[in-house]
Amino acid sequence: MKIIIYLFVYLFIGLFSAPIVWAQSCELPNNNDNPLSVNEKLAKCREAWNQMEVAKKPHVDALRKMESDIEVFQARIKILGADLVKKAAAIAEGEKALGGLLDIAMRRARQLYIRTNSNNPLVTFLGSGDIGAALRGLIYQMVVLNEDKKAITQTAISVKDLENRKKTLELERGSLAYLKEETDKRAASVRKLVGEASAYQGKLTSIIGSLTAKQQSFLAQKLAGLGLPTSLGAGPLYCTDDRKLDPGFRPAFAFFTFGIPHRVGMSQYGAYGRAKAGQSYQDILRVYFDGISFEKRDKNMRIKVQGFGEMALDDYLLGVYEMPGSWPMDALKAQVVSARSYALSYTGNGTKEICTTQACQVYKGGNKGGDWEKAVRETEGEVMVRDGQVITAWYASTAGGYTFRSGDVGWSDRPWTKRLRDTTGDVGSVSDLLERGYDRDSPCFYAAQGFRGEYAKSAWLKEEEVSDIVNVILLARKDSGIKEHLYQPDKPNPAGTDSWSREKVRQELSSRGVTPFTSISEIRSSGVDWGAGRVTQVTASGNAGTVTFDGSEFKDFFNLRAPANIQIVGPLFNVEKK
Repeated sequence: MKIIIYLFVYLFIGLFSAPIVWAQSCELPNNNDNPLSVNEKLAKCREAWNQMEVAKKPHVDALRKMESDIEVFQARIKILGADLVKKAAAIAEGEKALGGLLDIAMRRARQLYIRTNSNNPLVTFLGSGDIGAALRGLIYQMVVLNEDKKAITQTAISVKDLENRKKTLELERGSLAYLKEETDKRAASVRKLVGEASAYQGKLTSIIGSLTAKQQSFLAQKLAGLGLPTSLGAGPLYCTDDRKLDPGFRPAFAFFTFGIPHRVGMSQYGAYGRAKAGQSYQDILRVYFDGISFEKRDKNMRIKVQGFGEMALDDYLLGVYEMPGSWPMDALKAQVVSARSYALSYTGNGTKEICTTQACQVYKGGNKGGDWEKAVRETEGEVMVRDGQVITAWYASTAGGYTFRSGDVGWSDRPWTKRLRDTTGDVGSVSDLLERGYDRDSPCFYAAQGFRGEYAKSAWLKEEEVSDIVNVILLARKDSGIKEHLYQPDKPNPAGTDSWSREKVRQELSSRGVTPFTSISEIRSSGVDWGAGRVTQVTASGNAGTVTFDGSEFKDFFNLRAPANIQIVGPLFNVEKK
């Protein structure tokens, strides 16, 4: 009975558990959105998703325990069911045997009544002429009476035990039936609740995806102004090391990003570093692409190349210019297999035309020759496959020590892309990453992106410019309704209104009871997830005290407010100061 009582209490408490509170603050993007309003909506949607995850967790945990308990209950019910069958059979046998005992007991009870009412043992003893015989008769009668009493008592006990066993049997039957019904009912209710919560999260995820795509399109417009190549197909990289440039003012702050977009798939400089370390091309590719295998395809399969017509697959590869031919052979082979896989996937095995720029992969025609040709010949027809399909093998010049899934950068998520710390060992600081990143030989591994015509054409910012960016974030937090005025004032406002100057931002902040910053003594990436390669927190200190921002929040506002085309172009960045 202890198990049944515990389960009843468990179910009773479960029926009154707290419901999930549905978040209602997530909005779809619309035509009137601007970068800042998208940022605001995105933050709300992510907060709503996180709130739902927190609210859903106890129900998911309860359901997990409940389903585990149901398995235990069902096993117990099965055992008790078998016991009940045995009990029923035993009781039936007991009733059959007891039937005879009841007849005997009833006769003995009748005889006992007659004896005790019609014969007085004392009269018989005193009236007898033979005292010895009378005494023996008296003793015999007493023995018979005692035996009859015992038989009657035992029969009564057996009858009482049978009644108790029957009651227990019926109670167990009823309890088990109720338990099974209530457990299944409660589990179904919680499953429904968790299912609805998950479905709602699915809607939030879809909205977040739409907002992210719109946000990325806004930021991409400014990013395009940097002219950063996606791969080495455009030729050598020309990132400048601003640490060597003197802007002519102090203090000076520059925001250095690790790597350049898009950080998905193979890092070309990472392949270079890994090949130099002695890794084979297949091992290199297994590092950058998840769950792949290598298969052969017909090297003479025909594909359509924009502006060049139709040609054999491996003939096409001879004219792909995506990696310097002087690089180590295993790096070249990794590039060839990636380019071949990309071409087949992009064209749908030759049914669609492939372009010849970085929008696809750079093709210049002819035969590049040298070790590149050798890499093509020695990997003849080789491609990467996942789940039976040739993969779209993306690659980029410099990942900055970390790669990401395609869904992380706003693309459709693909299972062969992966989050990777691309280093020779553990990393816990900027200096560690500068020393251990496989793609550290790239000039764009650690660089401040963007410049102005003055200040040595550098990306260094003045103290008042950094203070302004901090003030803008504080003002947007205080009053989200004025975000469209917070774009960089040295370019046309994309929302079609006026962009507030630094002075105007300070005035508006003061009018809302917040002391604006006019000087910054320190700003740093105070929180970094070195496992994932992301800044999680930025801290600024100055005349108005110390403030802390979410890493992505700071990066997005920086990119919208910083002058000229100066930007933070990735999730992992560091602040340098002169």
